[in-house]
Amino acid sequence: MQERDFGTTGLRVSILGLGAGQVGAEALPETEAERLLHRTLDLGITLIDTARGYGLSEERIGRHLAGRRDEFVLSTKGGYSVEDAEDWTPGNIRLGIERALRVMRTDRIDIFHLHSCPLDTLRREDLLAELDRARDAGLIRVAAYSGENEALAWAAESGRFGSLQTSVNLTDQWSLHHVLPGAAARGLGVIAKRPIANAAWQFSERPVGQYAEVYWERLQALRLDPGDLDWNEFALRFSAFALGVSSAIVGTARVENLERNAAVVEKGPLPVELLEQIETAWNEHGQEWGGEV
Repeated sequence: MQERDFGTTGLRVSILGLGAGQVGAEALPETEAERLLHRTLDLGITLIDTARGYGLSEERIGRHLAGRRDEFVLSTKGGYSVEDAEDWTPGNIRLGIERALRVMRTDRIDIFHLHSCPLDTLRREDLLAELDRARDAGLIRVAAYSGENEALAWAAESGRFGSLQTSVNLTDQWSLHHVLPGAAARGLGVIAKRPIANAAWQFSERPVGQYAEVYWERLQALRLDPGDLDWNEFALRFSAFALGVSSAIVGTARVENLERNAAVVEKGPLPVELLEQIETAWNEHGQEWGGEV
């Protein structure tokens, strides 16, 4: 699988990454989690993204992939939900990193994100200094921010982070147009989340109350036509090859979905006529939507 430099961090990542949220579901049998994680690496997917809040995900990554640790870039997130530490404090970050190292059975975390905290929290010098200390100690390689809108824009411009994680998809292009060009110029790695827009096209009617609802509404306005492609391929090839994106992460608990996505990105960018259609539709409708829903 094609790999890219992860900004100027010194890391390289596959253009498709695994979003390991579903790996952490208690309903997923342990044998299936193990199979999925090993198949990820066997396919040449070298970025695995998890988080403190993803159930059993960190534990399962450690349990099943500790022996293959040098084969992938490990990304996780924190700042919250650590025993004996108040959320969004230096102690929480320190203990969270120590816990993640322990449960994932590794001596370093390649990318550690502050996870969707608001701008006033993100700018706190005590939290940024704790990330610096962890990086200087070799516990993490890259300090990062995962989030959207004005907080993401500040993180990109601050000089305190080596990478970002943000939504990039057909229906959510705010970061793509307003943040990623500057991030690329500053040498930041970029992980695109939600690249298939929560598969909002699968619903024949508005999915009221579901996470895909707003993305579904936007698709109705954009009136995109994938032509001969299925919607999953249309969306994933757009996001994975969007300017400034280092890797697009897709979450799944099914090996067949993983294999399908790997085959999709091997096809390369979308044809020019489809990209022009997307650009025209976004210019007509997307400017009014702002950032993440």
